Amino acid sequence: MTPKPSLSSWISTPRPNPASRLRLFCFPYAGGGASIFYTWPGTLPPDVELCPVQLPGREARLAEPPYRDMMELVARLGEVLEPHMDRPFAFFGHSNGAIMSFELARLLRRQGRRMPLHLFLSGRAAPHVPLSHPPVHELPEPAFSDALRRLQGTPEEILANAEIMALITPLLRADFSLAETYACAPEEPLDVPVTAYGGDADPDVTPEDVEGWSRYTRADFDSRIFPGGHFFLNTQRAMVLAELARNLAAVTARAARA
Repeated sequence: MTPKPSLSSWISTPRPNPASRLRLFCFPYAGGGASIFYTWPGTLPPDVELCPVQLPGREARLAEPPYRDMMELVARLGEVLEPHMDRPFAFFGHSNGAIMSFELARLLRRQGRRMPLHLFLSGRAAPHVPLSHPPVHELPEPAFSDALRRLQGTPEEILANAEIMALITPLLRADFSLAETYACAPEEPLDVPVTAYGGDADPDVTPEDVEGWSRYTRADFDSRIFPGGHFFLNTQRAMVLAELARNLAAVTARAARA
């Protein structure tokens, strides 16, 4: 029997901050792991504790099977993150991670639990917007590699390496399945402020798609479009983090009053 992962395997905190006013849970994009957030703490407000979420099937959890169903994953996240929600918190998610953040907030509301003070939803069209391309998670090779190449998130040297692709393709297919089989159930808008980020050259998410998140909150909504494609989070990291730090300063001020 495969041992059950410890609770700590889900959270990877690069710089613990017991005195923080706010925890920022960060959820990765397809194929990404917690390490994509490891350089962030030095640029965020000092009273924010960064808590990247490490999903099964990648990095230190490579041997574990990845989730293929978004709502099953969200239900599990609701369980394992609960002990870490003992102080004010916010969510940041990019692409797949944006849906995880949004659906986890809705799960917390259904369960009558403490809610995030803010949602930062990045690189993902609002849930009512249809996918801009046919599903890719079941494409045969080499069509699947061609789809990865179009999204520009996988370096060409990785796509050309058969051994590495054999290792990561099951994870990538599972992560694309999370997004492509997801359906947003009708619910009332959240009473949580939302900030949505997008890239002006993202082939799959237009600025209008980003603005569409406004219908999912009754609280404040704001959006920001950065230069770059789907992975502007990486290519414009300094700009994104400066904006996020500015936004978080306002959230931590609210956390002090929470």
